Amino acid sequence: QVQLMESGGGSVQAGGSLRISCAASGSPLSTHDMAWFRQAPGQEREGVAATSNRFGSTWYAASVKGRFAISQDNAKNTLYLQMFSLKPEDTAMYYCAAGRITQSPLSPTAYSYWGQGTQVTVSS
Repeated sequence: QVQLMESGGGSVQAGGSLRISCAASGSPLSTHDMAWFRQAPGQEREGVAATSNRFGSTWYAASVKGRFAISQDNAKNTLYLQMFSLKPEDTAMYYCAAGRITQSPLSPTAYSYWGQGTQVTVSS
């Protein structure tokens, strides 16, 4: 079992930066594949970025590649998403996920454990 808690969301102007965090408990993050997802009102949850500790790989959605960076601090058992050059269309609730069970790292159905989310709002 893994418990996940996101933090660091907030409001930022377009072009700004923000880093959100996901603190894990119950299991070391180093043993899990992890990901960030987001969901805007009326839209489906979409994968933003994922990382695999098993394979040393990362994946990004095309819409955020080059602007977002996923990382983790195993000593703090925390996953991060650094976001640069934010756009209004990045506005959403952001969720972290752990425990990938399929071979689709950016699929919402691939993960067993989810946090409650943190809101990111980007104004133009």
